[in-house]
Amino acid sequence: MKPILVQIYEIQDPREAEALLGLGVDHMGSVLLSREGWRVPAIREVTALLAAEHVKSCLIPLFNDMEDLCRALDYYEPRILHFCEALSFPRPGGPDVRRLWEPHSILQERLKARYPDLEIMRSIPVPRGGKTDSASAGEALGRMADWFAPASDYFLTDTLLGNWDAPAFSGEPVAGYVGITGETCDWNIVGALVARSAVPVILAGGISPENVREGILRVRPAGVDSCTGTNARDPGGRPVRFRKDREKVRRLVEEVHRTERSLSIG
Repeated sequence: MKPILVQIYEIQDPREAEALLGLGVDHMGSVLLSREGWRVPAIREVTALLAAEHVKSCLIPLFNDMEDLCRALDYYEPRILHFCEALSFPRPGGPDVRRLWEPHSILQERLKARYPDLEIMRSIPVPRGGKTDSASAGEALGRMADWFAPASDYFLTDTLLGNWDAPAFSGEPVAGYVGITGETCDWNIVGALVARSAVPVILAGGISPENVREGILRVRPAGVDSCTGTNARDPGGRPVRFRKDREKVRRLVEEVHRTERSLSIG
């Protein structure tokens, strides 16, 4: 079996990236929080450091205009561009798939044509376990994956707090985007997507050293992604954005490798 990728978000400071080097992390991700504040020299230092150390840098832009994206790509030169919009699904009487998803898939195609070495990651929003009918949601999410597969190098299945078939998503930590909930998604849906998809699937959503082994055994993903589950905590026990707990990252990587060994033996 191929090694299971370990991806860690949100690394915004080169000192933190350097502290995590050598722990076995394969991808480190950073976030551009706004179109207006797209230029962050510290994140540029992160991507340059990771390139020199042969660790893939991921970049999430919280904007999706072609001109703005190209400006950011030219400045940061990340290895992976990660789109995580909470995309809507077709409903009776509403916009069809082409109107909902085609602008996003065309954007990915244009970027891949302009930047041949760029890899693109597309988040697939998955509801929390027990919050919806897994079969119907799984089929809808499978259609989304089929649509984006030609212009995607990875899928990342992350937790959606709202209803997947609602007219508009509400209550997400970042409006219009999926992620950083600290909650696990429906692993039955993710497992079905892994079996269906020719594109490697990375499991995200509340992944921590405590549950990563179970997630891998249940889902058999190509990789795992952790943000909230490996963040530092404040005195009240709440995760602190943009600050990692190095010990949690180390333990998570060790659990991934331990699980890999048991799967190889089995």
